[in-house]
Amino acid sequence: MTKKIAVLPGDGIGQEIVAEAVKVIEALKTHGLDVEMEQGLVGGTAYDETGSPLPTETLKLTKESDAILLGAVGGYKWESLDIAVRPEKGLLGLRAELDLFANLRPAILYPQLANASSLKPKIVSGLDIMIVRELTGGIYFGEPRGVRILENGERQGYNTLVYKESEVKRIAEVAFDIARKRDSRVCSVDKANVLEVTEMWRDVVNELHEDNKDIELSHMYVDNAAMQLVRAPKQFDVMVTTNMFGDILSDCAAMLTGSIGMLPSASLNAKGQGMYEPIHGSAPDIAGQNIANPLATILSVAMMLRYSLDESAMADRIEKAVDKVLDQKLRTADIYSDGMKQVSTSEMGDAVVAAL
Repeated sequence: MTKKIAVLPGDGIGQEIVAEAVKVIEALKTHGLDVEMEQGLVGGTAYDETGSPLPTETLKLTKESDAILLGAVGGYKWESLDIAVRPEKGLLGLRAELDLFANLRPAILYPQLANASSLKPKIVSGLDIMIVRELTGGIYFGEPRGVRILENGERQGYNTLVYKESEVKRIAEVAFDIARKRDSRVCSVDKANVLEVTEMWRDVVNELHEDNKDIELSHMYVDNAAMQLVRAPKQFDVMVTTNMFGDILSDCAAMLTGSIGMLPSASLNAKGQGMYEPIHGSAPDIAGQNIANPLATILSVAMMLRYSLDESAMADRIEKAVDKVLDQKLRTADIYSDGMKQVSTSEMGDAVVAAL
């Protein structure tokens, strides 16, 4: 049965990197991958054409698709817009409308890039972490929120950090299930010494652990977790945490791997439908220059094949192709070092297709 992929390039370098990922999908179709693709608008480009960062047509397309491939949203030109129609609202809207509550962000260091990490190779060699971030709750979605004027005329901004027990339970279940396929260790990250919400988070995770005793569970405050990621990152296997903490920690972990341009992500709902995207942003400063790294987006396609389309063998082919390209010493600017061959966005995409 043909599976449908909604392709949403978005803004900035999203247009360029998604084009290379589409090349890879088209190449796999010649090897038996049974999918069809349809493009849609999201983010700033969607606002420019329709007046909305998430047009009705795009939302309909995503709901009718088995998986969504997203580039990136946002950019300088839209920063002056009202917050209700900024490009990021398109992304948040997709997460909420599709109930994509589980964000999987692997931080894997390819051995060929050990010297590109900001840490010493002995600290990061062999790094393989999975950060499981709750994606549809927490302070990014909590109400009430806004900016108000106090009696003395001073402005006060406020946001609400809120989680329901059921939201914590379902993301913790995802973390335990993933850990069971890895090294069977989960570290739950919170701030239970200060925030009542995450005190409850810790309690719920502990309660769920009673039914998952085959998994080793530990807890860590978020400030310590950030420190440990740069001190001894290989101590972690699976990390599970809140929306905001996961946002911050996964970007921190990204730099351990040599470049944020190498890391894919998956955002899943309870039905297995997912949105797949690189964890980096739209990088408007380099957009249109054909120098962005498309490998994170291409690896996001591998995650899509594995988690939503039940095509693990095809996913393996992509990952092996990326490994082969790195062995060939091909590098985009973000991972380039002396002795390597620097290539453009499109040349890197072509090289992965050739390696398939």
